[in-house]
Amino acid sequence: MAAPAESARPAAVQTRAPSPSLRPARGKLAAARARRPRPISANAKSASRCLPLALIGAVGGVYMSGGVLSVASMIGFITVFGIATRNGIMLISPIRYLLPQTAACAQFRSAVLRGAVERLLPILMTALGTALALVPLVIAGDKPGNEIQTPMATVILCGLLSATALNMIVVPALFLRFGRSAISK
Repeated sequence: MAAPAESARPAAVQTRAPSPSLRPARGKLAAARARRPRPISANAKSASRCLPLALIGAVGGVYMSGGVLSVASMIGFITVFGIATRNGIMLISPIRYLLPQTAACAQFRSAVLRGAVERLLPILMTALGTALALVPLVIAGDKPGNEIQTPMATVILCGLLSATALNMIVVPALFLRFGRSAISK
């Protein structure tokens, strides 16, 4: 029997390990990761904790519209959760931006309050604009053709009111209480 060839592949196709100069050093990579801003997913994870606040009003809206959970009211739930998540991201994002600049307890508290106050007006404007658009749908609930729109508008309106009010009060308070330990990890 003949001895097998040393290499089954031609010399041009053989793979080599990358040269050491092309691989990043561990210290440089760790430093680059530390300088990188937090991804939006970290803000979204924190903002998803705002969903129970929206759920309070949305369940109240289902109760106000007759207590029947229809397809339209489920669409209202999905809409309210989207709006509440966006408002939570809008609220938490400037706070997370200001926190690396603060160190002391008083500065941490002022950073949280400053971030919440900076986003108060944009959140209130979007909530007010959406609420004003939904009020005619809720009022005209007894007219023909509004059987689907009225429960959806009621769920969205009630969920939006509770989410906006509670987000502006509860989320900064929770961030003051638990935010420092979450950021230091």
